[in-house]
Amino acid sequence: MKPRIPSSIGKAIQMALQLDLFSDFLVPDKLRPTSPGAPDSPGAAKREIPVMDKPGQTGAVPQPPSTYVNTSNKRRILIQDYLLEYDLQRSKRRSIGFLISEDGLRITAPRWVTIADIETAIQEKQAWILRKLTERRERTQRQLEPSMHWRDGAKLPYLGGEITLRIAPASVSGTHFEADRAELVISLPVDAGEQQLKDRVQAWLQQEAKRIFNERLPVFAEKLNVRYQSMSLSSASTRWGSCTSQGRIRLNWRLIHFSPMIIDYVVAHELAHLREMNHSPRFWATVQSVFPDFETARHTLRQHASSDLPAF
Repeated sequence: MKPRIPSSIGKAIQMALQLDLFSDFLVPDKLRPTSPGAPDSPGAAKREIPVMDKPGQTGAVPQPPSTYVNTSNKRRILIQDYLLEYDLQRSKRRSIGFLISEDGLRITAPRWVTIADIETAIQEKQAWILRKLTERRERTQRQLEPSMHWRDGAKLPYLGGEITLRIAPASVSGTHFEADRAELVISLPVDAGEQQLKDRVQAWLQQEAKRIFNERLPVFAEKLNVRYQSMSLSSASTRWGSCTSQGRIRLNWRLIHFSPMIIDYVVAHELAHLREMNHSPRFWATVQSVFPDFETARHTLRQHASSDLPAF
């Protein structure tokens, strides 16, 4: 006789399976759902997705930030001519853990592991560490850049590219998209304010998101041989999507800013939960069966934060 599943666990299984928006840096490695060879997992070095060098820097090693505050837990190690500073925390865990946060590199290690062993582990993971520190620094720099100015000629991210916002003063409001010129034309009364413009643009983007999601969901549902009950838009600040065991799909309308590949990945991810309501290896194998390049898409999605998108 199979053991009875506690009611608390049964309820948890019924909860929505959600796709984190910014899980790359907010969730510790030991808590993050992983797949075999996941690109952002330090333990999956053999299957890491290579990062393109910047123009003019082919083969260059990215320089990590050097603005960390020195504390009693801070240590330094020389890696490829760079003096890398890290925060060492001792714990009862059984292995060495790596975490990139706003404060830089934090390493958690068992009390019995020697400094020599820790530094050997750092050397082995140096490519991952330097890449993640560089990405964190670039993300911080983007946050310091001026936000979008809502005016005629402004650029909006749309389906992985850019469209130009055109404002046409008119007595009657209207919105239309000139696909051949990649221009979104918003007609507004001359006395309209900035918020009215934002509301019109957001309404159009949400309409486009709903249209595209409803086109892609049946495609992947058929491939997975599953049936979903409904789809609704989400405005969550920390989730790209969710799925309940009843087949209710929620997709973040902000996905409209990303390429069709990213949209397809999230759609496939959520529908795969109707086969596997978890993030087990079987779940990732299910995603891969209909979206073979899911690791690249997931890695790309994790590089973006809310600060990268227009503020409405």
